[in-house]
This record gives sequence, C-alpha cells and structure tokens, in this order.
Amino acid sequence: MDYADLITQDKLHVWHPFTPMQDWLAPEHEPLMLVEGRGCYLYDQHGAAYLDGNASIWTNIHGHAHPKINAAIKAQLDRVAHTSFLGFTNPPAAQLAHELVKLWPVDTLTKVFYSDNGSTAIEAAIRMALQYWSQNGRPERDLIIGFDQAYHGDTLGAASLGGISLFKGSANHYGYSVQRVPDLAALKALDDETVRRVAAIIIEPLMQGAAGMRTWPKGMLKQLRTWCDERDIFLILDEVMTGFGRTGKMFACQQEDVIPDLIAFAKGLTGGYLPLAATMTTQRVFDGFLGAASEGRTLYYGHSYTGNQLGCAAALASLEVFREEQVLEKLQPKIAHLTGLLSGLSALPNVGEVRQCGLMAGVEIVAQKEPLVAYPPAATMGAKVCVAARKHGLLTRPVVNTIVLMPPLAITEEQLTTMIEALRKAILEVVN
Repeated sequence: MDYADLITQDKLHVWHPFTPMQDWLAPEHEPLMLVEGRGCYLYDQHGAAYLDGNASIWTNIHGHAHPKINAAIKAQLDRVAHTSFLGFTNPPAAQLAHELVKLWPVDTLTKVFYSDNGSTAIEAAIRMALQYWSQNGRPERDLIIGFDQAYHGDTLGAASLGGISLFKGSANHYGYSVQRVPDLAALKALDDETVRRVAAIIIEPLMQGAAGMRTWPKGMLKQLRTWCDERDIFLILDEVMTGFGRTGKMFACQQEDVIPDLIAFAKGLTGGYLPLAATMTTQRVFDGFLGAASEGRTLYYGHSYTGNQLGCAAALASLEVFREEQVLEKLQPKIAHLTGLLSGLSALPNVGEVRQCGLMAGVEIVAQKEPLVAYPPAATMGAKVCVAARKHGLLTRPVVNTIVLMPPLAITEEQLTTMIEALRKAILEVVN
C-alpha cells in the first residue's frame, strides 16, 4: 500500500474522534497508521511494533488475530453476514444469549437485549427502567441518579447521565432527568421527595474510567445494592469498560457479589473484534413490557445491526477462549505482577497517585509530588508522555494527565514489565 497517499487522503477527508484536528492536520505531523495486529502487538506503516497498552481503546481481550475468533468470523461470513433482528432471529444471537445468561446465577439476569455499542446499551437500560415504571403504576419515577465524574457514552441520552462536562456537549442541557451525587453518603442524604421520584441509579462499578481511572471504596457497590433494594429502585451497572475479566472476575460486580437489575456491556463482548453490545435484565423487568400490541407496552427501541451474526459469532468464540485457555484463572499472577511494577513506577518524582483495579490502572503525571502540584490540563503532559512512549514500543492514551494502562488480558508478565519500563522512560524524557 501507498501509506503516504493514504495519510494524505485521511487528512483531506477524515474527522477523528477525541482528536484536536488542527494539530492532526499540521504539515509536520505524520499520523500513526496501524496496519496489522498479532497477539498483544500492533504494527504501524513503517513496520514498528507496539504493545497495545490500552487494548485498542479498552476493547481487546485475547490479543489480535486470535485464531479461534478469526475462524468463527470467517465461518459465519460463509453463511450470512447480517440480517434484520426486528421480528426475526438467528442462530449465533440465540446461542450467545444462552451463554451470557449462564454467566450469572440461575433466575437472576435472564434476558438479553442486543445493540451496537456501549452508549446504545446504556440507552436501552435507561429506557427500560423509565418505561417500566411509567407503565407499571409508578409514573412519578422519572429521575435517574448518576455520579459525579461518571461517563456512560456519547449519544445524547447516555451523555446526559455523565458527570464530565467536557464529554457531554449538548447533553449538558438536554437528555434525561438526572441528579448526580458525589458518593454514597450524598445519596443517603437525599430527601424523601427526591427518592420517591428515582427510577434507577447508574454507576460504573469499582472504577470510573473517563474520570482518570478513579476507584470506588471497597464495599461501596454492595451498600448501593442494599440501598436500592430497600427502596425498590433499579440498579443499573455500566460494565462497558470493566466487563469481561478486566478486574479479575468476568464482571466487576462479581467482586462484591452484587447482581444488578440491569447491566450494559460492549467493548470486550466480542473480544474487541466487532461492534456488539448487550443489555441484560431480570424476568421482572421483562414481564413489565408484556401485553397485547394494542396496549403499547412494547420497547420501541433498536438498531439496524442489532443481533449481528458476525458480532455474535465473535462473542461466542471469545467466551470459548475464556473457558479453554482458563483466562480468568491465569489473571491473578498477572495482576499481582502489575501491582509490583506500578509500585516501582510510583517512586518517580513526577508520578502522583497510581490507581489499579485488576489489570486496569491509571498513572497520574504531576509537576510535583510533595506538596502536590498538578499540571494544568492545557499542558497536555499526559498526551506528551504517551507520544514519547511510542519510541519505546508502547501505545496508550491519557485521560488528561492520567495515563491509562489496560492491556489485553492475554498479555504476559514479561510484556507487562516491558510496558511499565516503556512508560517509565517516557515519563523521564518528558518531565526532565
């Protein structure tokens, strides 16, 4: 391929997400074009190799070009790539729903609603919760409780739930009726009139990703489940980032033995290969939508690629890899190794707080540690460190000045060591 020509075409026509386009278009800037992936490595247009330090924006689980997932996609492609799921079904979608239900205790989360990505999975969950109460005798329950610094996606409704104004755009003024609280104590302090209006509470369990890999206190999720149970309020979990092994369990909520009323996941569902999402819920919620068509109780929500066969085939293969390669069982030594490596990294004078949950971590880059002096966001120190890390064979992205590390679960302890050493070198180069 003529990569130089392709980059010219890109600069002429492509608008990239979360990317300052004026810098991208600068004549001296040569974009990194990723052309191949094998295992935990990605390769650019010049043949240079990089560890995929953020799992291709938090999606990849088993590494790139995994033979089982590749074979499953190819086999399904020989049958059919996509058909409508509106009033029809297909084998991989039915099989996948069965396998997803088996991941939970019997008679808990029994229903699966497919969509395209994390934002739409969240939209489905919120619409289910609000419509359930509206048509089942509690129409006053029209309020969603969210948390400060939360991120639940970029579609209008999902963005309106979030607590980071930078990512919300017009959703700062439109969207669902939302009240945000900073923590559990503030939730418990809400007045009775507000609580009577609450349809559901939504939270990213254990760790808030876009907030800078911010961790919740241990036991908080369990207490939140109890609070919801006592008031018959739905608990919605956003496991788009934390699902599929990232925390050491298949789902983060399993770390505290919590089962939600609704859960949304995407990213790792297909192993990071194809866009597919799901919202799972209980029999109770599902039954609240049953009735004759004339009653208008149907959930009128869906997407053209809902239940896509290629995505479902990839997801089924990914779950097989979890079982056959004992992915979860092999995670604990990797997590412990990463903990040790991060402890060494935290000794650097320009590394502030280091936050870890399973195989996910956030490393704060600060101007001074004691007393703490943060870099202003405009300094873009996080981005500069990530660019410098490329020279040492590591790809990742920051959240402002927090470096996100979230490699594929398939990463080895040796590769984890390489990843942290690359980041250490980059930090020293940028801040000195």
